[in-house]
Amino acid sequence: MSDWKEEVEEVVFPGKICVPYTWTVGSTMSKWYVLMRDEGQIWANRCPSCGKVYIPPKAKCLECYRDVNDWVRLPGTGTVETFTVVHYEEPSMHPKKPPFAYGIIRMDGADTGFVHLIDEIEPEKIKVGMRVEAVMSEERSGNILDIKYFRPID
Repeated sequence: MSDWKEEVEEVVFPGKICVPYTWTVGSTMSKWYVLMRDEGQIWANRCPSCGKVYIPPKAKCLECYRDVNDWVRLPGTGTVETFTVVHYEEPSMHPKKPPFAYGIIRMDGADTGFVHLIDEIEPEKIKVGMRVEAVMSEERSGNILDIKYFRPID
């Protein structure tokens, strides 16, 4: 049996493919996005069994696997747990021109952190442990960018 690849000249076309698609984020995330969009507030959900508070919210507790339906409003402040500074330009992916920073923000009142932009500070001045607050977009559309970014608080 011959290997068909030996008889074929391989041709490669470098390029990028845009594959548009849509998907549902599910009932838990949909509720989270609607609360941010309509109320301009950041919410999390708490496990009724172990009390762990999740942001972004989860349908099931990752610790005890119970349904997580208890919603709690967060104050919009938190702490930078870690961060990275982006220096390369990728216009189709990045929300702004480099350099800029993404950080894992642990919101006050939550047990988990999530990734978001840090702005209104020079990237070299960002520190782990820095206190930040959410800046909400004026025009919200029901997605993670309803939180425009996090900025330092004194």
